[in-house]
Amino acid sequence: MIEKLFESLARAIERVLAIGFVFAVCLNFANVIGRYAIGRSILGADEVQIYIMVGMAFLGAAAVYWRRQHLRMDVLVQFYPAWVRTTLPFVEFALVVLLAGFVLVESSSYAWQIFALDRKSDNAGIPMWIPHGSVALGFGLIALIALWRGIRFARGRSDAPAAGGEGERP
Repeated sequence: MIEKLFESLARAIERVLAIGFVFAVCLNFANVIGRYAIGRSILGADEVQIYIMVGMAFLGAAAVYWRRQHLRMDVLVQFYPAWVRTTLPFVEFALVVLLAGFVLVESSSYAWQIFALDRKSDNAGIPMWIPHGSVALGFGLIALIALWRGIRFARGRSDAPAAGGEGERP
């Protein structure tokens, strides 16, 4: 059931980000036409495009992590002794949970401060807690996914929690 929830969430994130990407491309096109054909650009267009890219990076990272499609630097792992190859997924799991948890706490704290100050972007007037909150949301989802995989592993229902490319897919 939780796997279906994560899968549905990953699909929803991908759809929203795809729509955001198309919007950013159209906005960029309109801005270029306006700038060079009419001599006017769209105020705040660059800010909107940057914030869409921020959302794409951090929310997209959660979807990619769920599907185990993230880049891995594991070329040399095959040359390590067996005990190292067995231990590395657990070290990776611990690092992912610690790092994602740390970024979640820090970025959500900052997003909350920005929300409390009612800070908006200079030109487009976008509430700044939105792009900062996407960092917290992305890393929060990564932490939840990692913890879920750790729980499944502890219950004996999957391979090592951080095994990438190998073992069970979601």
